[in-house]
Amino acid sequence: MSGFVRYENQVNPPTTENSFLEEQAVLHSEAGKAAGWTVMRAVIIALCFGVNMVDGVDVLMLSYVAPTLSQGLGLNAEELGIVFSAGLGGMAFGGLVIAPLSDKTGRRPLIILSVLLMAISMLASGYATTMAQLVVLRVIVGAGIGAALAGIATLAAEYAPPKHHDFAVAILQGGYPIAATITGFIVAPLIHVWSWNALLIAAGIFSASALPPLFFFLPESMAFLVQKQPPNALRRIQAIERRLKLPITQELPLPAPLENKNMGVKGLFREGRAMRTVLLWTSIISGFMTLYFIISWIPKLAVEAGLDISDSIYAGALYNIGAFVGCATIGLIAIRLTLHRTIILYLLLASVALTVFGVVPMPLFGTLSIAFIIGVFLQGGFNGHYPLAASLYPTKVRATGMGWAMGVGRIGAVIGPYMGGLLLQNHVRISYIFIIYSAPLLICAMCVYAMSIIQKSAERTV
Repeated sequence: MSGFVRYENQVNPPTTENSFLEEQAVLHSEAGKAAGWTVMRAVIIALCFGVNMVDGVDVLMLSYVAPTLSQGLGLNAEELGIVFSAGLGGMAFGGLVIAPLSDKTGRRPLIILSVLLMAISMLASGYATTMAQLVVLRVIVGAGIGAALAGIATLAAEYAPPKHHDFAVAILQGGYPIAATITGFIVAPLIHVWSWNALLIAAGIFSASALPPLFFFLPESMAFLVQKQPPNALRRIQAIERRLKLPITQELPLPAPLENKNMGVKGLFREGRAMRTVLLWTSIISGFMTLYFIISWIPKLAVEAGLDISDSIYAGALYNIGAFVGCATIGLIAIRLTLHRTIILYLLLASVALTVFGVVPMPLFGTLSIAFIIGVFLQGGFNGHYPLAASLYPTKVRATGMGWAMGVGRIGAVIGPYMGGLLLQNHVRISYIFIIYSAPLLICAMCVYAMSIIQKSAERTV
């Protein structure tokens, strides 16, 4: 969620690889008048939003059908945890291995290929007959998701008007919880009528429906075209500029010079950044453990807590409504409290809400309300790590810092659901499970607090 929280105490705010092009567009557009919203800009943001919705449907559909899926394939809680973790492991692979290929192939081909992988794998998942088949397919789905997320964030930031980057990225990130919520309300009445196979196939069809609009309307990154200058690059840039109502480029500019010093993973541990990097990675690993445990298991846990299967799906949907609210509000509160303090506040409140959900017996309304509150503070607090990661690193290593932080953090995303399956399989009480998963949030809060102390110390030194 790096798009909606201000970067604190930075002389030079974060920039993207398209900043050169944006500056040129503003300079040659009569004081920037031509750099406002156009139909094409809105379409591009909508397409990226749609890809994020596909991610939400493909991830959460498995969670919603988990109770019937486990019965249909005869999976116990531990085996179901392996299936959940397979998708998360695929996301890490997609983000760390596949996504960097876009620097050579372009953003557009990577996004389209990623959505295609997701659609085919989701469709095939509906025909899986063994756990092994489902695990392989979930790895492929996850790989597509992990790769797609890198591309859509770049395009959304590049093609939004310079003054509305924050709005565009905030809207983009809202696609996931909105899709998860809509999916939950659709699946809840169908779960007793449709089989889990049919629901997974339906998710695959929805994913495939995103391909034609992407193929016909999604442009390539202008920054990529300028830097790599593939065949017909100038013609493609001019076509995009006409649709964006920008001044037409007559010749390709020289690629912007790149600073090689301290770039790469080693740069994350130089110039006094080692401790902050370790703290950030620890915080994100811990946060992912709890976040993906809740995302994967909340319908199943709600059933264990005594809710009907339909009501348990509503609990998952309300969690995602809360997640959208949390993502939207953390930036507003951070303006007054600072980002570090806001993340700590959200994480502590999420820890309390988790404990209450597991320990205090409540009627249906209370359970659904707490699920909503967990979504607000857990998702909002964790997503604060995106702008936090960007604020920790200078421009020359910022992209590497954010990519590796989220990639390494997937370790927690894999461990969290699997460990939850083990706990359920060994009949650990629900109250104990929620208390256990509150602990990583406290670790997150301590790491964020330590990072704030280091930042203040650095500022005093300067």
